[in-house]
Amino acid sequence: MTSTSTNPVSVALLTLGCARNDVDSEELAGRLAADGFALVDDPEDADTVVVNTCGFVDAAKKDSIDTLLAAADLKETGRPQAVVAVGCLAERYGAELADSLPEADAVLGFDDYQDISGRLRSILAGERPHPHTPRDRRLLLPISPAERQAAVEAPVASDTDVEIAIPGRSAIRRRLDGGPMAPLKLASGCDRRCTFCAIPMFRGSFVSRRPSDVLQEAHWLAGQGVKELFLVSENSTSYGKDLGDLGLLETLLPELVAVDGIERVRVSYLQPAETRPGLVRAIATTPGVAPYFDLSFQHASATVLRRMRRFGDPDSFLGLLAQVRALAPEAGVRSNVIVGFPGETEEEFQTLCDFLVAARMDVTGVFGYSDEDGTEAAKLDGKLDDDEIRARVQHLNDLVAELTSERAEERIGSTVEVLVEELDPDGTGDGTVEGRAAQQGPEVDGATRVLGVPDARVGDLLRAVVVDSDGVDLIAEPAGGQ
Repeated sequence: MTSTSTNPVSVALLTLGCARNDVDSEELAGRLAADGFALVDDPEDADTVVVNTCGFVDAAKKDSIDTLLAAADLKETGRPQAVVAVGCLAERYGAELADSLPEADAVLGFDDYQDISGRLRSILAGERPHPHTPRDRRLLLPISPAERQAAVEAPVASDTDVEIAIPGRSAIRRRLDGGPMAPLKLASGCDRRCTFCAIPMFRGSFVSRRPSDVLQEAHWLAGQGVKELFLVSENSTSYGKDLGDLGLLETLLPELVAVDGIERVRVSYLQPAETRPGLVRAIATTPGVAPYFDLSFQHASATVLRRMRRFGDPDSFLGLLAQVRALAPEAGVRSNVIVGFPGETEEEFQTLCDFLVAARMDVTGVFGYSDEDGTEAAKLDGKLDDDEIRARVQHLNDLVAELTSERAEERIGSTVEVLVEELDPDGTGDGTVEGRAAQQGPEVDGATRVLGVPDARVGDLLRAVVVDSDGVDLIAEPAGGQ
């Protein structure tokens, strides 16, 4: 099948995983639309379905496989002629995924993104491309961060004679979500060597986007009606190190806030050990930047953190939170922690629990440890049995639910600015709207409902007073003079 002006090939993009994947999907959509493909929302209406997979943890891998199988089922009864896997799971496993999932017509890696249109056309023509061979993408760029920009801007050939692709660096993008918030990628890859994490192997070394490119995309997003920019990367605290300026994010934030139409800028994924005072001050005090700290603590016990090849302890982490709250008392703080890491003792687990009580964070994601292929932690001794890990996860989830509910209650009486994302969420017509306050990140941090604003529109930024809470969610009323 070929694309024509009267009968373009249609494609549906299904995205799983994090906001970084959302950006990758919109860049794929931009390339496909520029090459004559018609983008559709419903996979039943598509000639081909592209599933942008997640390869982070077992649950995410299962969701990706289930989505691919569901899309493949549509070929039996509906329009789709091909189902294609892309994204982190496809990049990470390549031929292994293709062999175990014959229902997918192709498994494409990141290096296929640059000619995604050609790949899809050949698949629809009946070709079944050979899946790529996974490789450690950290080895594709120079070890020295200062030398990477030249390699990216004048791509060198890899051992398979394919140019190195850096997801998130394309200037072509097509929005797939018309909401008032959009992720904006700062960088791709990671230089850290956490023993539990496989992401650097398939995402590659850390590469910053140039500030001019980030700003250009921010202006484009503002022109698309975006009000909040959500800055994403694998490690935002490293931004600029390969450009010769580790303080570059501090200078970029005011420029992003100044983009006409942008009301709020939010930074995600900060490494505690790299979160320097200047960056804390920039996020906490720059007007228009959400005082929001997404701090990847992962644990609090110094001994567990060392086994994870990370740094920190309760005192240093609480000291960092004290710095944040001294500058912005109402700042939002979220984190993720891993429970049941190899060798974790009852005492180390209790250290984590005690830290969370003292930290008073708004949201904490709790993950039970599981071995990840190719990671150093998978070879460590002292593995806890699954029942013990589940028990600790349950204990910590119960504790976190109590702590985050208490933190939300503490916000009653405070004034917040809510970005409206949904009108009449319950269908009652009572003028209730739903959105997010500055301390609430997209999708994972709860929401704020504002009562009695029948004239509000999606994208409005409303000042409101918190009058109640429900778990991590807030309930508010318009502030006086609204």
